[in-house]
Amino acid sequence: MIQGLFDFLGDSVNWSGSEGIPTRLVEHLTYTFLSLVIAAVIAFPIGLLIGHTRRGAFVAINTVNAWRALPTLGLLTLIVLLIGIGQVPVIIALVVLGIPPILASTYAGVAGVDRNTIDAARGMGMTGREILTKVEIPIAMPLIISGLRSATLQIVSTATVAAFVALGGLGRYVIDGLGVRDFPQMLAGALMVAVLAIVLDLAFALIGRYAVSAGLTGRLRKNVNTSTAPAPAGVN
Repeated sequence: MIQGLFDFLGDSVNWSGSEGIPTRLVEHLTYTFLSLVIAAVIAFPIGLLIGHTRRGAFVAINTVNAWRALPTLGLLTLIVLLIGIGQVPVIIALVVLGIPPILASTYAGVAGVDRNTIDAARGMGMTGREILTKVEIPIAMPLIISGLRSATLQIVSTATVAAFVALGGLGRYVIDGLGVRDFPQMLAGALMVAVLAIVLDLAFALIGRYAVSAGLTGRLRKNVNTSTAPAPAGVN
């Protein structure tokens, strides 16, 4: 099995053409990021709204949490039966999968901001919009990034379902391999999806490190302590 995996990955034929690994990887990333962007455009404003106003949270959160129970493959099959085969059903199914973690984390991050901090900002004359954009969102950014990170991992690992409706992506190796009982090909497809998920997770971890305010991560305090540390004895 392992030798077959190395043979598959080492075969130059599998790295060229319309069915090669680079093409399948681009297709998989296209499904992933297109779905993630659409999910974020839908979920992020709703999460900000209910987190800032504290209104409608019960209905919104419980509704999107109910979506988590929907089987993605079953939902995809239903959409295909309704509108036909194509990229749209796959994107819809993946968007439904990505909305809950983004919405829930955005709401939790904004709603969790200390009320004393908000009152202090309001006392300084900030408007509601300024409080949201200059206080609540920056403080909530760690949770917002965490929601995007979670949604990305769920979408990238589930995007393999595109192969079930005759589309591309890395899931093709799993489905095609299963059809001819080519287990090394199936293993290669699963391994590439896992590696891609790890790479994207590390990328979001890096983004989170620099997108979040230095005051929240502790980098600012560390830099201040370093700059104000006393010079070693004997150094003028």
